[in-house]
Order: sequence, then structure tokens, then C-alpha cells
Amino acid sequence: MSASSPAASGGLLAVHAHPDDETLATGSLLATWAAAGRPVTLVTCTRGERGEVIGEALAGLEGDGPALAAHREAELAAATAALGVVDRVFLDALLGWSGGRLEDSGMAWADEGRRAVAAPDAVAAGTAFSVRPLDEVAAPLAALILDRRPDVVVTYEPGGGYGHPDHVRAHEVAHRAVELAAQADEPYEVPVVLWAAQGLSRARAARRALRSSAADGRVGQLTAPADDDVFASVVVPDDDIALEVDVLPVRDAVLAALHAHVTQVQHAEPVDEPVGGERALVGRYALSLGLAEPLLPVEQYRDASSRPGRARGRHARTLADRDWPAGVRPVA
Repeated sequence: MSASSPAASGGLLAVHAHPDDETLATGSLLATWAAAGRPVTLVTCTRGERGEVIGEALAGLEGDGPALAAHREAELAAATAALGVVDRVFLDALLGWSGGRLEDSGMAWADEGRRAVAAPDAVAAGTAFSVRPLDEVAAPLAALILDRRPDVVVTYEPGGGYGHPDHVRAHEVAHRAVELAAQADEPYEVPVVLWAAQGLSRARAARRALRSSAADGRVGQLTAPADDDVFASVVVPDDDIALEVDVLPVRDAVLAALHAHVTQVQHAEPVDEPVGGERALVGRYALSLGLAEPLLPVEQYRDASSRPGRARGRHARTLADRDWPAGVRPVA
């Protein structure tokens, strides 16, 4: 859908770094919003052309930036179709460049797959999205916000979920765009800004369940997560969680979207039985490292709608006053 689509009320605008992030981080929210008949706009900042590629069949795409970018565009189209999202925009298309693109910054895994760092060659070349001037890439996103006038903007937390430099930059760009939209000649203030997150209790329970599944031989080719209490930045204290989305009603759509991202996601499958006596996950999958990752029963979010220091109770009341689709609920 083009960037000139008309504005609509009740909308959600998601800002993500690469194809697959929309599903991994916010798939249930996007699917739930779309299923309720509300407008959803997805902004993807790069095409993931420096990404890793899973499996021998498509291994030749790795290192071939243009070919991988084209393939991941097709994966994104299939994934968003599964989620019900039709309004898709690449951020560089908003810049009006003639043939220019915002490029994936690349990454290297650290800390057993729980953190990522930038690929030095991409940063050194100056072509990486993560090093583009902030206002250069935030201004056209602000214009899109002014056009779409979404009720909610959703992106990553400041650490980008697990440290990927493009995720961190997407967070910065989204927040700067919200700020610029509020300062425009005809301003628009986004009512709600959300950060994708996982509460610590649910993250711990899911890790226990995945390790129990591994002990029972139920995770197949996947590697069990570490037996420790170290998590990526997406995991936060339970009290920081402000909103939850029920996953089971849209699980089939989310799993279909995960399957669409074949170069990035493997072994995505439902989990229907409690593991270890608790319903800690409703699915599992792995990325390129083969490490088992959970699909939690709820997708969780932090409220970043106001400046730092705002009281937790006021967050809850602000969200509780809004009209959410069925399956989306503020945490009191």
C-alpha cells in the first residue's frame, strides 16, 4: 500500500528494523489489531540484506545483498498477509531517494545469542541504517505519522530487544518521529507509545519449560536455553509491563508469519500441553543459532507514552481509559 493512503482513526503504527521483526516482536499485537478491523501500518527500516540465512537451500543468498533483500521483501509480504497487515512501507521509500536504500547494519552474535553487535564493515562504510543522521530518517516517518494519525506507535525498547544496532536506531527514529510530529505546524500527538517487552517471571517460566522440553526430547533439533538468569534487554521487571495481548486467538496467524520468514526462522511450532505443570509457552521456534525461543501465552509491552519518571499507576490508568481490541488489555 502506498505511503499516501488516507488517515484513519484507531490505528496502530509499528516501526521495525528488518523483515521478520514485525512478527517476532509484535506479531500478536499486529494480528489482533488487524483482526479487529482497525488500521495497521508497518514501517520496515531495512531489507535485512546483511542477515544470516538458515538452511542449505537458500544459503547462496547470504552475502549477496541485493538478492537477499529481494527475497526478504517477499518473505515480509507473505508474513504480513498472514498477520492481516496490508499497509506496508519501507522507510527509505519515504525519503524520496532516487534508487537509494537504507541498508542493514549487519550484526554478530554475542553472549550465546542473547545480544548482538554491529558488523564493523557496514558501519565503516557509512551505509548502515544505524549510522544515518537521526533527523534525516525520522522526518519522513514523522510525516507518515501526521498522515496516518495512529492511536498507537509500537517499537523496541531502548536496547533494541537484544542489542542489534538497527533495532536501537529504529527505537530512536520512532521516538524522534513522534516528537517531530508533535512539533509540526499542524501537530499531532500520538496518544500511546509502546515498547515490546517480556516480564521477568514469564521469561523465567518459559526458559524452564524449554529446558524441560529438551530434557524430555521434545525440542528436536533445537538447543535448550542456558540454565541461568541472564536475559536480553527485552526482559524487564514484571512491574514494568503495562499491556498484554492474548496470543492463542491469533497463534495460527503468528506461526504462519514465522514460517514465511524461512531464511530467518526455523522449527516454528505450537505447544499445546503444559510443560512441567505450567502453561509457560504456546509455541516455540529458533533463529539461526538453533536456540529454542518461546512463544509466550501473552505478548507484553511497556508504556512509553510520556516522559521518564511518570508514575506507574498513571500509566495503567491512561491505558485503561482507551478502547482496546478484544484480547488486548492493560495490566493494572
